[in-house]
Amino acid sequence: MRRALLPVFALFAAAGLQAAELVPVPESIVARDVPPIPRANVQDLFPYENIRTASLRDWHPKERRMLIGTRFAETSQVHEVAAPMGARTQLTFYRDAVSDGLYRPGNPDQVVYSLNEGGAENFQLFLLDRRTGKTRRFTDGKSRYVGPLWSHDGKLLAYTSNARNGRDMDLYVIDPAAPGGERRVAEAQGTWSPTDWSPDSRQVLMNEYISINESYLHAVDVASGQARAVTPRRQGQPTVSYQDGRWSKDGKSVYVVSDRDSEFLHLARIDLATGQETALSGGIPWDVESFDLSDDGKLIAFAVNEDGVSRLRFLDTATAKTSPGPDLPAGVLGSLKFRPGSHEVGFTIDWARSPSDVYSYDADARRMERWTASEVGGLNPESFVVPELVRFPSFDGKTISAFVYKPAKDRFPGKRPVFLSIHGGPEGQSRPSFRASNNFLMDELGVVMIYPNVRGSTGYGKTFQNLDNGRLREDSVKDVGALLDWIARQPDLDASRVMVTGGSYGGYMVLASMVHYSDRLCCGWDSVGISDFVTFLENTQEYRRDLRRVEYGDERDPEMRKFLEGIAPNRQAKKITKPLMVSQGANDPRVPLSESDQIVASIKGNGVPVWYLVGKDEGHGFQKKSNVDYQRAVLFEFVRRFLLGEEEAGAAR
Repeated sequence: MRRALLPVFALFAAAGLQAAELVPVPESIVARDVPPIPRANVQDLFPYENIRTASLRDWHPKERRMLIGTRFAETSQVHEVAAPMGARTQLTFYRDAVSDGLYRPGNPDQVVYSLNEGGAENFQLFLLDRRTGKTRRFTDGKSRYVGPLWSHDGKLLAYTSNARNGRDMDLYVIDPAAPGGERRVAEAQGTWSPTDWSPDSRQVLMNEYISINESYLHAVDVASGQARAVTPRRQGQPTVSYQDGRWSKDGKSVYVVSDRDSEFLHLARIDLATGQETALSGGIPWDVESFDLSDDGKLIAFAVNEDGVSRLRFLDTATAKTSPGPDLPAGVLGSLKFRPGSHEVGFTIDWARSPSDVYSYDADARRMERWTASEVGGLNPESFVVPELVRFPSFDGKTISAFVYKPAKDRFPGKRPVFLSIHGGPEGQSRPSFRASNNFLMDELGVVMIYPNVRGSTGYGKTFQNLDNGRLREDSVKDVGALLDWIARQPDLDASRVMVTGGSYGGYMVLASMVHYSDRLCCGWDSVGISDFVTFLENTQEYRRDLRRVEYGDERDPEMRKFLEGIAPNRQAKKITKPLMVSQGANDPRVPLSESDQIVASIKGNGVPVWYLVGKDEGHGFQKKSNVDYQRAVLFEFVRRFLLGEEEAGAAR
């Protein structure tokens, strides 16, 4: 890497710049054909690099305190907060990201968490004993372990793992404080995950995930391993998506989120004796995105996704009557969880003027409290841009929506350049959330940011969600063309300066858009993107392969293979004629490194600039702060050069 960059450094030295005046390349990143970046170009970026977030992990089983996830060094770690706005006490200390964080019922001095070493997503589970300060990994160190869930009595921890064959996610239970006590309860075929224990801690409710449109619930007896279908397959009937699941207090029914006989996901109750499914929130014409059940079984808290904005509601399980929750900012709610023994529900919320922070709401007292206040690098959050929701027609008359963030007109008059960001998934949705360091683009460079929800996005009903399936894949790319048409009609947007960006499936959308609309785009950034669906499906981790085939098509079928090869950006790379930035984690288990390697090699032959970053210790996107900071510096230098243009970039400096 250093030999390749020596000529470039020599040019900068000739211009009078010394190494100390350049942004250093971290040892963990390989930067190919990325020019050295003067520190002066990113000096105003520092506050935006020091924005934190916080998310709820768990409530203490006996006291009013909680575990949260937040970052103080390189990655997010588990912290404890003993009271609203109390000090954050860090419990885990790793360079890699730590997720989960669960108190043990009956013995909350023991905490289980998972570690994502090197970003490879082979999560390992650990038990921290806070009385002794000792930590022990109780998984094998190489397989994938996910979904840890304590039984109500705290005796056993359930989780799933592909340790048996590297592919199927089997159900295991263990007392992690007793070495060697792991027991495989049931062998699964495909992807299964635990959602709840029965009230008597004898059964585990499992979700069998086939695709975004099809999943099933099963009750597994922990002693015998016998699985009983709670939602049997219905031959000759439309598939149903069952998400999450909670046992009722009496153990006679389960509460779920379901789209059975509905365009949208709604709350439902399933009688375990009869199989009868009763809709509880079917009158709400939006998706229920999450829910939780109080310990006494009397109250359900649930979040509804209304045109991208989260609304918190409550349902009385005895009367099935719903009531509104508190007024929340127009943002995104997550991590919904009742405090044990109460009707106080904790959650996170982030919106355009605040990163993700933790709150609680007592439904009985109707009192909301804030538990964390994440720093925004000393910036004034009131200055952050609040988005506008717009809609535009696509090629076939379908209506597409987008969130548009515009910088202040008094500071940035005239036609503004556009940073167009397409979400991944494809079962995802762009929402009016906090844009973190991207606020730099709006606040300091005057760039307009647009986040569209092309067909295939969730949140708008399952018909819209299925409009890009199989051979309809490139219809979503045509939606990008319709958005470019909309941009051209706006008097304050510069249609000659549009950059397209996205990650994962969104990275495919970037490459496909640059294939079809290179004449209308000035540059792009592809992060961990799919460049060829055939090679992607052949090389993604085995435990993910069948899930992705349901969405994209089965490359083993000759006709589908031919179609997928026909739409692959890597096979049409000669049509990409504008500068491209690519970033990729070397340990990515979802979209492997080979997907980025091949598109970079193909496009370099076109004689256009291709800046390529590889994180040697990263997976599906960069997580470590030093890597993220460098990637951000490279990205904004790329924006200055290829989106803003030399004259405006110089003025912005």
